[in-house]
Amino acid sequence: MPRLKPRPLAATLFALFAVPAAQAQEVVKIGMAGPLSGEIAHLGKALENGAVLAIDDLNARKLTIGGKKVTFKLQSEDDAADPKQGTAVAQKLADARVNGVVGHVTSGTTVPASRIYNQAGIPQISPSATTAVYTRQGFAGAFRVVANDAKLGGTLGRYAVGSLGAKRIAVIDDRSAYGQGVADEFVKSARTKAQIVDREFTNTKATDFSAILTKIKAKKPDLIFLGSMDAVAGPLLRQMKALGMPVKLMGGDGICTDALPRLAGDGMRDGEVICAEAGGVDASREKAVAEWTKRFHDRFHSDTQTYAPYAYDAVMTMAAAMQAAQSTQPSRYLPALKRVKHDGLTGTIAFDAAGDIKDGALTLYTYKAGARTKLEVIR
Repeated sequence: MPRLKPRPLAATLFALFAVPAAQAQEVVKIGMAGPLSGEIAHLGKALENGAVLAIDDLNARKLTIGGKKVTFKLQSEDDAADPKQGTAVAQKLADARVNGVVGHVTSGTTVPASRIYNQAGIPQISPSATTAVYTRQGFAGAFRVVANDAKLGGTLGRYAVGSLGAKRIAVIDDRSAYGQGVADEFVKSARTKAQIVDREFTNTKATDFSAILTKIKAKKPDLIFLGSMDAVAGPLLRQMKALGMPVKLMGGDGICTDALPRLAGDGMRDGEVICAEAGGVDASREKAVAEWTKRFHDRFHSDTQTYAPYAYDAVMTMAAAMQAAQSTQPSRYLPALKRVKHDGLTGTIAFDAAGDIKDGALTLYTYKAGARTKLEVIR
């Protein structure tokens, strides 16, 4: 038997410490849930892409949390903006033991999904769900990085009567948690100085509004408020034009998208639509957001839509809390998330006791020459 050569000291030390070094790494799974199919898939995909950019930026930093090198990974799931599918997706993410969830996109999926994340002890930050119900449930891990419907609908109501001088208003909502919620808040605010001449209901998949609009036209409103999404607003605008209704259409963030002119075809007049999105960038942030938007376009060759930057900020805020707590475990970084003050892309992100963003901004827009045009940012 040949004599074995002594093993070099360096090789011996490598063998002893290689396995522990390999173990001192951790994959941090961030769940992402939104509509990647269906009528508003363009919104869900934009938010998913915003989260992807955040994951890329975090991994480029080669972070160490709690003495371990961490790699962030996005687990993205399609809830199709359907509450039933949303709960199935939430259970899937809970079973996968994700470290946190960014989502859901719509209010109608966010609320039922939040119950599952709460039971599993998984923190959840929605980048876009605005229904006040979400954070009023008292769940410790429920947060959002945009203003809620109470502020959104109330602000639009005051703007309708104060700045636009609306006196006779018709209201349509799609009976979703978001649509009904923002419409209810709008009515509360607007009816103090204007008459609500009609309130009609539709659904999120409707495309024929001739009966509703004919009834509304007879009431001679000077403004219509729509609580729904851009997929509903587009055909509604086309049919308003066909019926000869030169009336302003107002809505919340659901209709306030870059895709609305395309969905409306030739049905939109300049200045006809007034809308607001929950969120807003002050002048000091505009350059950074513009640079980020260019990077988004270069990477994905698509529009950011409304909330992609907030999905980015939601991921980064969650990671900031993990760094502050020096732990990626939900129960350990949750207290840090409640106290977080993150200098985000869209502004400073901190939460109140309910999980709502503090000092949330709203941005008012109209459309001119087929492009969304900012009117003003309100806090």
